[in-house]
Parts: sequence; C-alpha cells; structure tokens
Amino acid sequence: MRRRLTVTPAQYRRVTYVALASLTLIVLTGAAVRLTDSGLGCENWPKCGGTPLPPLSSHALIEFGNRAISGLVGVITVLAAALAFTRRPFRRDLAWLALALPLGVVAQAVLGGFTVLHHLAPGFVMGHFGLSLLILVAAVALAWRSTFEPGSRPRSDDRVAVWSVRALAPVGALTIFAGTATTAAGPHSGGFTGQVVHRLHFKGADTLTWTVHQHATIAALFGVMVIGVWLLLRRRGAGERALEPVTVLGVLMAAQGLVGSVQYELKLPAQMVWVHVTLAVLAWLSVLWAVASQGRLVPRVAAVPVTGGVRERQLESVG
Repeated sequence: MRRRLTVTPAQYRRVTYVALASLTLIVLTGAAVRLTDSGLGCENWPKCGGTPLPPLSSHALIEFGNRAISGLVGVITVLAAALAFTRRPFRRDLAWLALALPLGVVAQAVLGGFTVLHHLAPGFVMGHFGLSLLILVAAVALAWRSTFEPGSRPRSDDRVAVWSVRALAPVGALTIFAGTATTAAGPHSGGFTGQVVHRLHFKGADTLTWTVHQHATIAALFGVMVIGVWLLLRRRGAGERALEPVTVLGVLMAAQGLVGSVQYELKLPAQMVWVHVTLAVLAWLSVLWAVASQGRLVPRVAAVPVTGGVRERQLESVG
C-alpha cells in the first residue's frame, strides 16, 4: 500500500504545478464574483440563504459556484500536502511549503466567511485578495523547488543583480495593494442593486479619483523600475533564464498601463476591470518567477586573520 502511494519527483512536480494553477484560477473566479455583483449572492456562510444549495438566481449561483471551486482547490492542495510526505526521496522543505497551501485555503475560507458576514467591508475584501497573493508565494516556491533536486537550484554571486530583482517584490506588492484600494473605492462593490455595501470614502466624493491617481503613479514607478532592472541585468551579462521573467513582467506592465488607462476613460466597465485584475495576478506570478530564476546567493568568502597567517572562511549565505 505504501509503495502505491509513493510518488517520484517528476510526478510530484506535476502535482505542484496543478496546485499553482488552481490557486491562480480561484483568484480570478473570486474577482469575477465581485465584478458580477455576486459577492452577497449568498448572504450567509457556509450555507447559501439558509440552505445547503443556492436559490435559482444568477448572483447566488455565481457565488456558490465560486465556493464549490474553492472546495476543489482545497482538495488539490490537501493532495499536494499529503503527497509531499510520500515523495521519494522525502524533502522537508517541500513538505513545509506544501502544508502552507491547504492551511492558506482554510484561512481564505474563514476570511471569506467574515467578508460576507461583514457585507463586503473594503478592509475584508482587500485582505481576502492580499492573502491570495501570499498563498501564491508559497505555491510558486513549492513548484520551483520541486523542479530541482537539492543543490541543483540556480545560484548567483552577483549581489547587485539578485537584490535588484528581489526589490521588485515589495514594490509590486505595493502596486497591487494600491489597485485593491482603487477597486474598494470604485463602483464594483460586489453587491447587487438594493444591497448596501460600504466603500472606501476617506476623501469624500474624490476618493476614487485620488486612489486612481495614486495607483497610477505607483504603477508607473514600478514599470520604470522593471525597465531599469532589465537593463541592469543585460549590462551585467545575465543569461536568458534570468532575463525572461523580467521581460514577461515588462510586457505585462505595459499591457496593464494600457488597460488601466482605457478602463478609467470608459468609467470602469466590469469586463475590463477583470482583465486588469487578471494581468495583475500574472504580473505578480512573473515577479515571483523572476526572483526564483535569479537564483540563490552564494556565500561570501572573507579573509579572517589568524595567528601565523590568514585563512578564509565562508560567511553564512544570505540567499
């Protein structure tokens, strides 16, 4: 029985990529729930309208469908976690990362329940999306590490290049956070006509305009930063492995700028907002891909004086 459950590294790698794809999908379906005004299609949780099955309305069916997909994603992440312990050879790093996935899904379900119970309060909705991005960090790390055997992952001694790419992560996260604030101030509350859903209103009637301008400024700075990092990598002789994800990120940011400008001029149609969210998720995945592809930093080698001469010692790796 134990032999039947044992998976090879190649088999487990495929499982991790399925888990990553499913966790990406649920972010996009969650955005669709909000943009179709179905966030309160089921006004309680975990049931829908007091019954296990949703009433026959489009909003309830969309919201309940998203919950069903979440359940499927939960099963996939549990499978990824379980198989991490039957993978041979066993790797502790993969097991810890794999366990983070179902725990993250459970946390998302609980936070999603509170979000519904608090009638889609902006803070809960923004936190719900932010937690999704954190779970994707673990999913990307798991998929990336499972691709390599111990000691074979890319390594680099170019600290300037590595840290420049790593700096993309916090700035990218800030850009997306500003985007969630813009959505929280915009017309897509997630509730349908007649439902009261609070919006961000800290600047009064000018809140949406203010958040849009702040988001656009941060996104533009991030785009310039991406270009700068790409040029830096080229100048320092980075290979295709390191350049490719940054190139993809640059293309996505250009597309984001175009879509963002057009959707604002068109008064934020739901379909274009969904495309904008999709591009944001893909951009975040590209940032994580870029950080992983740049490789771990090799340990520094420093000279340490000792009696009768000088010997070398390795400092602990910061990678």
